[in-house]
Amino acid sequence: QVQLVESGGGLVQAGGSLRLSCDASGTIFWINTMGWYRQAPGKQRELVATITNDGNTNYADSVKGRFTVSRDIARNTVGLQMNSLKPEDTAVYYCNVHYTWGKDYWGQGTQVTVSS
Repeated sequence: QVQLVESGGGLVQAGGSLRLSCDASGTIFWINTMGWYRQAPGKQRELVATITNDGNTNYADSVKGRFTVSRDIARNTVGLQMNSLKPEDTAVYYCNVHYTWGKDYWGQGTQVTVSS
């Protein structure tokens, strides 16, 4: 069992920046990948960015060059630096951890709203 606490969402104008952070606690030893997903109203949840224990990253095409995912393994945190935000980035952002045996856990979500 793992507990995920997200922070950093909010309202920003287009072109602005926000940083999300997620703190993991509990059973963390077997976590392989941490990352972020998002869900906009009326749409399915989609991958934003993930990072493995080895530091390998994966980004959605729509955020490449604008978002950066980072991880502090010692502190069990994952961050998402979001620059050049666009109105279409508006969504609820969810922290995700993926265990080596395939189990996924999710945070409660944090709202990001980008105004035009």
